[in-house]
Amino acid sequence: MMYDCIIVGAGIAGATAARRLAEEKNKKVLVIERRNHVGGNCYDRPDEHGILIHEYGPHIFHTDDEGVREFLSRFTKWYDFGHEVVAKVGDQLIPVPFNLNTLHMVYDSEKADRLEQKLIAEYGEGSRVPIMQLQKNPDPDVREIADYVYKNVFLYYTMKQWGQKPEEISPEVTGRVPVVISGDNRYFKDKYQSVPLQGFTPMFEEMLKHPNIEVRTNTDCRTLLQFEDGKIYFEGEEFGGTLIYTGAIDELFECRFGRLPYRSLEFKFEHYDQDSFQGHSVVNYTVSEDYTRITEFKFLTGQKDTDGTTIVKEYPFAYTGAEGEIPYYAILEEKNEQLYEKYRSLTEQYSNFHLLGRLAEYKYYNIDAMCRRAMDLVGEIK
Repeated sequence: MMYDCIIVGAGIAGATAARRLAEEKNKKVLVIERRNHVGGNCYDRPDEHGILIHEYGPHIFHTDDEGVREFLSRFTKWYDFGHEVVAKVGDQLIPVPFNLNTLHMVYDSEKADRLEQKLIAEYGEGSRVPIMQLQKNPDPDVREIADYVYKNVFLYYTMKQWGQKPEEISPEVTGRVPVVISGDNRYFKDKYQSVPLQGFTPMFEEMLKHPNIEVRTNTDCRTLLQFEDGKIYFEGEEFGGTLIYTGAIDELFECRFGRLPYRSLEFKFEHYDQDSFQGHSVVNYTVSEDYTRITEFKFLTGQKDTDGTTIVKEYPFAYTGAEGEIPYYAILEEKNEQLYEKYRSLTEQYSNFHLLGRLAEYKYYNIDAMCRRAMDLVGEIK
């Protein structure tokens, strides 16, 4: 097959771009994937007990984007649910984000009623107020709520997750930790909240099942692609088509300016011969323990056809690039973004070279936003 497009990476960015290019633009597409499977970090599989687990931590598709939902629905049916998360604070499991239900669990009835009215009057029912904004409120009662959330939900969890003090972290990150002025316990507010009914991996396999698409797994793109004198070479021959790269941009260029900083995660899976371990899909450990959260997969996927239960504990650490480590979260600081820009500028000398995805663009994307970004990029390609 002579390729019109080469895509590096078979995660949501690469798989979406590949399908759209093959189907809408009638392009011959090669997808190169370093891992032994498609699906990127969304990859899931049955464990030895038959329980469907997410190998790289829990993933949930949530969106208000009808076009993205419609596109992905061609390749899967959905298990729809309102995702709820609780945090372990002392002996209590409280809903997070902190909301009006949480308020009534933390304070006595009279005080909770008074605080609820103040929050609604100040911010409006249904609003989501970033914790840092709440701390600036002149009302001492409102600041008391902010201080509670800061200490019990945000501070230690953030330090564990990012290895930094909260004031050192980008507002883009702190803005994801709101106080919700409603009684809605759902973690997300999106219209659609789902996981693929049969799993993410079958969905990706269906996306990539097209006569115009070839997938090579267990393949490092650097063994096939070379970049010299403003030209891209594939298997030793000059390549004049479109290249979409979704991997780590610093690694593509041998980390010549230094490694881009990321946070990584260690996952420890445990199986128990009991019906349930924690009674919730996700419990955040915001104060205690070295791990940040425990996911119990049966509550996430709706699986009911197996005995026992499997959980995973997540331990964050600083990514070093060592064998087996995976970069998960870009650390969005000015100096890091300047370093990224040095790498991005190296791609400008190559025509039809597109950077797409969390690692290639050094930014955070939810699944739906990444899918939309890939769809829009394909729309620009001739």
